[in-house]
Amino acid sequence: MAEDLKKMYRTVIGDHFPSEIRITFGDQTLIYKKRTWEIEVEPGVVEKRGLRYGENPDQEAALYELVAGNLILGECEFIAPGLGLVSSLKESDFIQFGKHPSKINLTDIDNALNILRYLTKKPACVIVKHNNPCGVAYGSTIEEAFIRAFRADRIAAFGGAIALNYPVDKACAEAIASQYFEVLAAPEYEDGAIEILKQKKSLRIIRIKNMDKLQDYQNYRVIEFKSLIDGGIIVQVSQQNKIRSKEDLKPAVAVKDGKEYKCLREPDEREIRDMIFGWAVELGVTSNSVLFVKDECTVAIGTGEQDRVGCAEIAIFKAYTKYADLLCYDKYGIPYKQLELEIEKGLRPASQKEEIDEETKKNKGGLAGSVMISDGFFPFRDSVDVVAKHGITAILQPGGSVRDWEVIEACNEYNIAMKFTAQRAFKH
Repeated sequence: MAEDLKKMYRTVIGDHFPSEIRITFGDQTLIYKKRTWEIEVEPGVVEKRGLRYGENPDQEAALYELVAGNLILGECEFIAPGLGLVSSLKESDFIQFGKHPSKINLTDIDNALNILRYLTKKPACVIVKHNNPCGVAYGSTIEEAFIRAFRADRIAAFGGAIALNYPVDKACAEAIASQYFEVLAAPEYEDGAIEILKQKKSLRIIRIKNMDKLQDYQNYRVIEFKSLIDGGIIVQVSQQNKIRSKEDLKPAVAVKDGKEYKCLREPDEREIRDMIFGWAVELGVTSNSVLFVKDECTVAIGTGEQDRVGCAEIAIFKAYTKYADLLCYDKYGIPYKQLELEIEKGLRPASQKEEIDEETKKNKGGLAGSVMISDGFFPFRDSVDVVAKHGITAILQPGGSVRDWEVIEACNEYNIAMKFTAQRAFKH
């Protein structure tokens, strides 16, 4: 049985998708070509293959690149052929195929680029797991950006996909090679970096040539398709980030029964930077979502919950859990869960866990001074009450709730700064 399960992941299934897709919107025709690669599956044996499989090993899948047509709908002009990122990858762009990619590998990188396109001002790293970011950070160097993103959630980053917006140098390559990842994408690799990375035989090492144009992608939209169970399709235009500078932030003001309520404390410059950084990350997170940011690095990300206060509570729990794990890893070189197990078995003194727990509690799981980002408005003040206990100093949220006044009052009680985006960022 165990061998059968392993075989499931090794098996590459063929697909029955056509080599070309044509989609007609009124009098406009878009032409898509199926992407395949010539892959050396064993020494001297080369096969032409498309995606390894879809989201699961028993799902056929195919990758298509737009090769002709440029859709225009209203005032929206979509990406023209020749500006591809993930869909245009050729054999030469795969510096190392590892296990050749499946749908998840490429959609993880695509969502990482979706976030990175708004983080182009300095070295940045996005680590994605199951199409959600688990760690995102700026750094003074690309190595520092990676290390900060990785340490933001060391547990979830295991086996994830990394996207970097600067060339990978040897120092960054060594840091990446010391951990386990499935995919690495970057615009370029400096001398000596590839040799270090190739020590990880299963790592897919990808060069994405158009990444130097990521800033241009801030203004591009695409059409998103959702297939329904009855064969129907919902089509929508992708969202653009409207919060790119301090001037884009809106004051937190509301009127209730003729009385104006206004957030009293203005965010400081560091909090404003974290708001702008956090909103860029938020656009790549599955809703309902809440995340915490400090010094342009994610502290914790809560994703895909049905209620907002519950999502905030989960993100707080994750922050404390990850913080304790990182302390344990730095001090003893083992995960926190392993420490607990070894104490249970009498292999370590309980005082080691007590020390870590006390430091985690003292530092509020790294949340003190963080900015909270929410993709939707707060229907009640309960989210503010929950996060205030953990040292959150500022909040960014869309605004627009009938109880905005109540949320503003809560912020004023706790001396929390708050700004509105006037943009919701749901992502399903």
